[in-house]
Amino acid sequence: MDLNWSGEEIRFRQEVRDFLAAELTPAMRAARRKMTSVYSSPELALTWQAILNRRGWAAPAWPVEHGGCDWTPSQRYIFACELAAADAPPLSPMGIGMCGPVLIGHGSKAQQAHYLPRILSGEDYWCQGYSEPDAGSDLASLQMSALDDGEYLVCNGRKVWTTHAHAANWIFCLVRTAREAIPQKGITFLLIDMRTPGVETRPIWFMSGEAVQSEVFFTDVRVPKANVVGAIGEGWTVAKYLLLFERGGSVAAPGLRAALSRVIETARQTKDGADRSLIANSDVRARLAQMSTEVAALEAIELRVMSALSSGQSPGPESSMQKALNTELSQRISHMAMELAGVYAAPFQPGAAEVGGLVQESPTGINEPPAGPEASWSATSRYLNDRAGSIYAGTNEIQRNIMAKAILRV
Repeated sequence: MDLNWSGEEIRFRQEVRDFLAAELTPAMRAARRKMTSVYSSPELALTWQAILNRRGWAAPAWPVEHGGCDWTPSQRYIFACELAAADAPPLSPMGIGMCGPVLIGHGSKAQQAHYLPRILSGEDYWCQGYSEPDAGSDLASLQMSALDDGEYLVCNGRKVWTTHAHAANWIFCLVRTAREAIPQKGITFLLIDMRTPGVETRPIWFMSGEAVQSEVFFTDVRVPKANVVGAIGEGWTVAKYLLLFERGGSVAAPGLRAALSRVIETARQTKDGADRSLIANSDVRARLAQMSTEVAALEAIELRVMSALSSGQSPGPESSMQKALNTELSQRISHMAMELAGVYAAPFQPGAAEVGGLVQESPTGINEPPAGPEASWSATSRYLNDRAGSIYAGTNEIQRNIMAKAILRV
């Protein structure tokens, strides 16, 4: 694997940097640094997406004929690195990163023509209806029903942990259209308009004071069969295809390096009881060095995946490896950020940060400026939100089972 960038790639990196310097505003950069979860607010994400879409850079991994970029895997990796280094806010992954690729891979020509441009423009904002109260990592046990009624499927059931359901106008769901002896059979991939009668969303309030996820209830919701992606009863194949995009194949190391650099800067600026910088503490330095080494190791895996993609190969079990390493390392980084915040980690002040969902404000309002240095404002909320990282998109225990089966043959 050659890690030397070509002259064309170096020029491309400079083109991206020039674009970010011109288009990424200081307010957007500041909001990214104060995010409390992996999700930026829908408003911030859509504002930045509109800027990227005008340049034609909103969906680099999509084929050119669908509005993507004619970029190599190396260019896409460089682009992701530069976005992270510049503190660009992340886009919502449910539309561009999940539903879009599924429609490109399994959707009809009519579905592609209708939905893909609306995903790029942000006119349609998507959420994912996979998990249910009794079906999380064991997704094949899902129970939400979709009964045949002529040209429609009538849906009843409930989805949970649905990110940004409060803001989405569309949801892609896995529903059960038949009861089979093998649970993976009889599942269908369905697109549902959130404005359809019978759809109800209820926020789930977190310890961080936010509601990034919601429960979504479906009561006799009538959905046209034209909204089925693939074929009725073959949704499990579509779902597995989508999980490749959700669980791995992404670029996480640059973002983790940016987050770790902010933690290092906080350690330099924070004093101990003897008025010494915490960066002088040998234990602090050792922990920062360990995390920096782990970020470099994750980057090596991502570069290996990039190399495989460049030669037309599939990332394979590395997708699970990336997901597990990324989320667990992010948890350790956010844990240390909260520790360094010290007493300023205690005040509840989500209003001072860039929250990814709804917020429970104080009933009397907030009439005081944020307490503590800016780096501490989102530290506790980020720590609490990060606890979910090793659970969502398939628990990390599930990821290790996948790796063991694929690599160790056990």
